[in-house]
Amino acid sequence: MTQVLDKPVGMRAPASPAARTARRRAALEWVAVHSLGVAAALFFTLPFVFVLLTSLMSDSQALSRDLIPHTWEWGNYKSVLDTPGFLTWWRNTLVYAGLGTVLTVVSSVPVAYALAKFRFRGRNLSLMLVISMMMLPPQVIIIPMYLFWAKQLDLAGTLWPLIIPMAFGDAFSVFLLRQFLMTIPNEYLDAAKVDGCGDLRTLLKVVLPMARPGIAAVGLFQFFYAWNDYFGPQIYASENPGAWTLSYGLESFKGAHHTDWNLTMAATVLVMAPVILVFFFAQRAFVEGVTLTGVKG
Repeated sequence: MTQVLDKPVGMRAPASPAARTARRRAALEWVAVHSLGVAAALFFTLPFVFVLLTSLMSDSQALSRDLIPHTWEWGNYKSVLDTPGFLTWWRNTLVYAGLGTVLTVVSSVPVAYALAKFRFRGRNLSLMLVISMMMLPPQVIIIPMYLFWAKQLDLAGTLWPLIIPMAFGDAFSVFLLRQFLMTIPNEYLDAAKVDGCGDLRTLLKVVLPMARPGIAAVGLFQFFYAWNDYFGPQIYASENPGAWTLSYGLESFKGAHHTDWNLTMAATVLVMAPVILVFFFAQRAFVEGVTLTGVKG
């Protein structure tokens, strides 16, 4: 007779050496991948943490080697906001970044749509001109442009020389939107035209809803550029403190409080916070728009 022995409940057969090796390798790969991710996250996050902690320190502690505030000085932010002109800089930056972004998107979408979906003589040449404008440094044309805005239109000391040109499109925005619109199948446009839609209605009813990720990416790029722009306000608005933006005003604030590092860091946090919040809430559309842009050329 052959006696059959039942295995005790809950016990498993010992794993083979190959299975143990595979599990050990998978565990090591998991640790390696996540360790690199954690290290990269710390590399990019620690400077922001340092700025935030320093902004909450007292005057004496900000110059020491301490990393954690002894007392959390939330009043530093109130002191920055009470600085004469700071709220004006904030308002000017919102106008410059917000209005400039809207004008750039509204003016760039039709041009990108024409370059992506229309067939006309000189289309490739027009695209090459757009790309060449991307390669032209702004410093090359800044002198004649300043003379035009300051001497001919008398707009020196304002932000209008920076805002008005955005109503005529932006080369980078046109190119990025054109690449994204190329990914939209032409069958959708043909179906809309069969239903009686003209080019404008097709753009508004069909193309724009499908191009939201690309438009979001262009809008965020333009908003970040305008919010952080230092060169433009320095050229056109430096002579009028009432037209300064946060990026240019922060330099003046740092010069006036060069020993008050806690206040300087608090002002830096207030300048960075809106950009971080905007990207945090719009990062999904931003990443999707940038990812899909290069699918079809």
